[in-house]
Formats: sequence, structure tokens, C-alpha cells
Amino acid sequence: MPAGIRVIGLTGGIATGKSSVAKFFKEMCVPVIDADQLARDAVLPGSPAFEQIIILFGQDIVTIDGVLDRKRLGTLIFSDPEKRQMLEGILHPEIRRLADEKISLAAAAGHKRLIYMAPVLIEAGATDRVDDIWVVTVRPEVQLERLMRRDGINREQAQRIIDSQMSLADKERYGSVIIDNSGTEEQTRMVLETVWAKETGSCNE
Repeated sequence: MPAGIRVIGLTGGIATGKSSVAKFFKEMCVPVIDADQLARDAVLPGSPAFEQIIILFGQDIVTIDGVLDRKRLGTLIFSDPEKRQMLEGILHPEIRRLADEKISLAAAAGHKRLIYMAPVLIEAGATDRVDDIWVVTVRPEVQLERLMRRDGINREQAQRIIDSQMSLADKERYGSVIIDNSGTEEQTRMVLETVWAKETGSCNE
């Protein structure tokens, strides 16, 4: 990790509003790296990871447009833990390389802080990529209702998805800063302004 830049890992559970929290930091002119976007960039057609995935899963994993069928890939690894592990072995080093490139560019541009937004930062064992962990959380009922509304699914389906993931309570144990996003956008913004003021000593830094 380049010297002179502090990398803050921003994580949280599904439907907790990580992206809206990251938007606040962008408004503060803080670079935000989205690990999900890096994962998409890592498997662009022609990339080394793309070619390795085809070797592992076969040509059927490619759509007629020549791109990776991420939905089909997700279905395949969901039922095969061994292949999931092999896929992670391909993706994670490439995601790390892309992240390091972006961090180096931010440091070279003179930025003192950077947000690395990664939903599975803790689960992926990637906490060593960041200097600190901030967790976005909401009350369980809020998470359930937001997921139902966002994905157009019923309560049972939403609960099953939430239960399949690391709990918010467990994630919170890793965070030095807990950002409660249960309220309105205005309420969350007030929380974030306080958090940022403590981090920088100035809301405008």
C-alpha cells in the first residue's frame, strides 16, 4: 500500500445502503473504489481472469455477446463450493491488483484518504487491504423491508438471503466506526458529517 494515504474499508450487509454512504464521501472529494466494479472489470473479455474462467467452467459461461454470464456463473458456484473456491483464486488476486493501481493513482494525486467499498471485505479475508473498517448497518427489520422493496421479493425470500450472509452483528464487531443508516437520508447525512469531522478534524477536508 502506498505511503501517505489512509485506506478506509467501507462494508456492510445487503440492503444497508453502502452506496448511498459512499456517495457522501464522493461529495467530500474522497476517492471511492468499488470492489464490485473491480470484480466486473477483472473479467472483461480478453482479460487473463476471463480466459481462466472459461477454461474452468467451459465456453457455455460466455453469452452470445461474448461477455461473462455472471448470473449463470453464480448459479454454478452456488452449488459447488470447490469451484467457488477456484473462482475466488482467480478473481481475488486480479481484484487486488486493480485496487492497488487505483490506490497508487489516488496517492500520486495527493489524496490523503480513500474509501474502499467492499460488501464482503471481511468474508473475503481482505481486511489487510485497508487501514480501518467502517461498517454500514441498519436495524434488522429495516434491512428486511429494504431488500423486499429493492428486489421485489417476499419476506421469506428476503430473510433467506439475509440469513445466508454474515450477520450485521458479526460485521459490526470488526468496525471501528459503525454507521447506522436506519433513518432518513438527512439523518444518515448528519451521522456521516460527525464521523467525517472526527476523521479529518474538518468536514471540508
